[in-house]
Amino acid sequence: MNSQSIKEALSREEAVVGTWVFEFNTPGIARLLASTGIDFVVYDMEHSGFGLDSIRSLIAQTRPLDLAALVRPPANEYHLIAPLLDAGASGIIVPKMESAREAARFVDTCRYFPDGHRGAAFSVAHDDFLPGDVTGKMRAANDAVICGILIETERGVKNLDKILDVKGIDLVWVGFLDLSLSLRIPGQYAHPRFKKAVRRILQVSKAHKKPVGILSTSPEQAREHLKEGFRCISYSGDIWLLQKALSEGVNAVRSEFL
Repeated sequence: MNSQSIKEALSREEAVVGTWVFEFNTPGIARLLASTGIDFVVYDMEHSGFGLDSIRSLIAQTRPLDLAALVRPPANEYHLIAPLLDAGASGIIVPKMESAREAARFVDTCRYFPDGHRGAAFSVAHDDFLPGDVTGKMRAANDAVICGILIETERGVKNLDKILDVKGIDLVWVGFLDLSLSLRIPGQYAHPRFKKAVRRILQVSKAHKKPVGILSTSPEQAREHLKEGFRCISYSGDIWLLQKALSEGVNAVRSEFL
C-alpha cells in the first residue's frame, strides 16, 4: 500500500500490517520486505545508527514498490523531519508527543501552505524529480502524508485529548516500553496502571476517530491487539525476526544430535 491507501483503509477501520527496521540497511531489504505482503515499513532513526544518507537510500528503494515508508526521527524538530519528507518518506512517526503545542508544531512541519509551513522544494526526490503544477503537488502531498505520534509517557497519555484536538494528526502509536518506564513499572505490561493507560489511549483516540498502532511480537499478540481496537500493527522488527527464526532453527538442528 501507499500512504493514501493506508489512510483510506484505516478510515474504514480496516487493519494494516507492517514491520519495523532498526538494523538492516541493505540494497535488497525493501524488496525483501515487499515480497512478504506487508503494507508499510517504519525505518527507525531514534534507536539505530541510521543517518540521513542511510534513510534516503532506504526510502529510494521503497518508493517504487508502492510500499509506504514511514520514518521515526530522533525528535520532533523541523531540521530532523523536513529532510526526511523531501527524501520521499510517506510519513513520520514522531517520538514522545506530550502536548497540543508540540502536536501543532509537528503538523506545521509536515504540511505545506495552507495547512502548515513545510519548506517548498519540488522536482526532487519526494515528487520523483518530475515537473508539474506546484499547487497540485502541495495538495497531494498534504493529503498523502501520514502524521503519526508516539504516545509513550504519562504526560502524553494525560494530554492526549488536547493533542488530538490538533487538526492533522493521522495516527496514534503506543510506545509501550517507554510508557511502562514513565509509569515507573518497567516492562510490566500486565500491571493495572499500564493497562489503564493503554485503555485511555484507545478510548480517546476512538472518540477522535484516530487509528492506533502498536508493535506486536507474535501473531497471537497481534490478534489480541486487534481485539482491543488497534488497527495499525507492526509485526515485530528486523532484529527480533532474524534472531527468533535463527535461534529456533539452530536449536532444532542441534536437537537432532542430542
